[in-house]
Amino acid sequence: MRMRAPALTIRARLTLTYAGLFTLGGGALVLALTTAFYRLIFQPLPDNAIPSVLDPDHDHFIGLSDQIRDAAASHLLRIAMVLLLLVVAVSALVGWWVAGRMLRPIAAITAAARRANDTNLHERLDLPGPPDELKELGDTFDRMLERLDASFATQRRFVANASHELRTPLALTRTAVEVTLAKPTATEAQWRTMAADVAESTGRAQRLIDALLTLARSEQGVTDPQDDDLADLAAEALDRIAVRCRERDLRLEVELAPTPVRGNLTLLGSAVANLLENAVTYNRDGGLLRVVTAYGADTATDGESGGSGGSGGSGPGGNGGGDWVELTVSNDGPEIPADSVAELFEPFHRGRDTRRSDGAGDGTGLGLSIVRAVARAHGGRAEAVSRPGGGLTVTLRLQGR
Repeated sequence: MRMRAPALTIRARLTLTYAGLFTLGGGALVLALTTAFYRLIFQPLPDNAIPSVLDPDHDHFIGLSDQIRDAAASHLLRIAMVLLLLVVAVSALVGWWVAGRMLRPIAAITAAARRANDTNLHERLDLPGPPDELKELGDTFDRMLERLDASFATQRRFVANASHELRTPLALTRTAVEVTLAKPTATEAQWRTMAADVAESTGRAQRLIDALLTLARSEQGVTDPQDDDLADLAAEALDRIAVRCRERDLRLEVELAPTPVRGNLTLLGSAVANLLENAVTYNRDGGLLRVVTAYGADTATDGESGGSGGSGGSGPGGNGGGDWVELTVSNDGPEIPADSVAELFEPFHRGRDTRRSDGAGDGTGLGLSIVRAVARAHGGRAEAVSRPGGGLTVTLRLQGR
């Protein structure tokens, strides 16, 4: 079995590269100097430098001179080679030190990556130095940690809120059962009341679980896309809330222009239904409910509408252009500060003063979160703007077919 040599570290490779390049350069320099030296000292004398009458000992002196020059050249070559070896050794040590200095930011990034977990993602490298490639790598790593920190914080908050929301109907169910069982002779009316309370709590838990499942599916992206019309989805959702609209005497204004769209019909239908149900739930009796669909070519840029709760970029409404479709739902209701509108898209955030006294506004708190997640899954976005005098205008914008 062949033993494989251990792989060299990048620091060792850089050091060997520095030393090899210096050796090649130094060797070429020594060779060039030696060649030039030999040519200079061994070239024949010019004719005007040769005496007309030679001394008897001329050949003896010439031979002795050649020996001296040969010895001097050989000695010079040996000294040059020794000096070259010394300089190569020193250059290797200096290269090792320089490589370590240059790679210190990478070592810091590696150490930070090893320490990173869900409890210390707030740490940042904040590498010093000029804006070079290593500095850019460190800043990119810091931005990645920032995104991970925000994602983990959102996940922890979501889990905590979901646990609290699920605990409430379960607690109501258990209380209703225990109170009824504690009575020695419970009447049929009391059993029926208990059954009604349990059914209501169970229905609330089921609605919350369904909303959580829809939110999870929408965050996984679009699967099995199909062609449909956003106006048809809005019309179907309006039919489902027609009875509630009549009960609350809402003023309906509907403009459903053809809006062809391609996507996951289940997710799109859920987003549209949540928009309309929220508009009814958090409306005032006799208030306005306006539903409009539109289709056109996108020439706008991001930032034209305030209170954005969706994703930007090159999707519909971004700088990328292209055909778009949108559904806009407006309602009357409690007045919402402009700086609090974006918070409504966070899971389980129902806003201030949005619960009605009769309990009809006690929803799951996931409606607009689902709308935003569905929009992002389809490359679109969701926006909300508070209306003067109260209420909200929410726009779901998607890429057209």
